[in-house]
Amino acid sequence: MPPSVAARGLAEIAGTALLVGIGTGTIVGAGRIGGVPPWLMGLAWFAAVLLPIVLFVRRSGAHLNPAVTLALAASGRLAWKEVPGYWGAQFAGAFLASATVLLALGGGDHLGATVPSNGDLLRAFLAEAGFTALLIGTVFVVADRGEGHHRWRLLLPPGAVGLSTFVIGPWTGSSLNLARTIAPAVLSGTYTDLWVYLTAVPLAALMMAAVWKPRAVDIEDRGLGRTLDTR
Repeated sequence: MPPSVAARGLAEIAGTALLVGIGTGTIVGAGRIGGVPPWLMGLAWFAAVLLPIVLFVRRSGAHLNPAVTLALAASGRLAWKEVPGYWGAQFAGAFLASATVLLALGGGDHLGATVPSNGDLLRAFLAEAGFTALLIGTVFVVADRGEGHHRWRLLLPPGAVGLSTFVIGPWTGSSLNLARTIAPAVLSGTYTDLWVYLTAVPLAALMMAAVWKPRAVDIEDRGLGRTLDTR
């Protein structure tokens, strides 16, 4: 029996809260000690994505990201009617996490909000779009082919986020996730060039959905957290 709507929603709230809490909490904590090397920040974000995926993938599919949910729906892997519930849970989890970081660590580093560096908005846009496309591609691999022997494919989305953090983190803050960007931006009042993320991330998700349709006919071959109604 598939998990109930409420169970999936709670899993998305908890999973997104873990992702945003660990990731942005690392940014704020690192700022308090003078920073950490990019590879260590990338490793922290890898763990921030991997942990909730392992915990909740069999409960909700562990989308943890509005762009992931959008791409799954636009490509026919998820019913559109489920999108509002997933998005509501993801944003609730992100705001819960950012509020917790604020209370626990203070409001340094704008709570980990993403801001393009040096005002190079074209580079920021292309970087966010490119790595969002990579992330969605890894999600589609897991959704269409399953977790793999010993669940090794679950490492792919965290790997994409960790690599993105290492490569483009110094340029953009490495969002790839509107819930992860909007929650700290709102709670810290940091709206600088927010439009870059609000456009680049969903556009890349929709582009991948348009060019990468599922090959599986049986919905159960498309991974977890899906429904039989894919309208």
